[in-house]
Amino acid sequence: MAAMVASVAAASGDDVSVFFSMNALGYFVKGAADTAPAEGPFGTLMEGSPGVPPFKQLFSFAAEMGDAKLLPCSMAIDLLGLEADDLDPELGEPTGLTVFLGESADAQLLTF
Repeated sequence: MAAMVASVAAASGDDVSVFFSMNALGYFVKGAADTAPAEGPFGTLMEGSPGVPPFKQLFSFAAEMGDAKLLPCSMAIDLLGLEADDLDPELGEPTGLTVFLGESADAQLLTF
């Protein structure tokens, strides 16, 4: 759902920043799986549906079409023993949660 919201909002001209942390960040390490396990019955319906692009493709669309910022969590990078170069090229500079929340103070914040 986060990928759909980000791509539609970015394509609509809204400013979009996505903060990837904890379990989400692992999917954006170079060479990682392109799919995540389906969550719930609706996720199962969407999985493999020809009308629903994969979540990583939706995030890429958001970055390409709407200049969305895709920000990896600096603490998660450290905990996983990664470097910024280990991440997919669509992701921006590693960012701390405090900085992300500060920059989002006057924005609508959605969590997934």
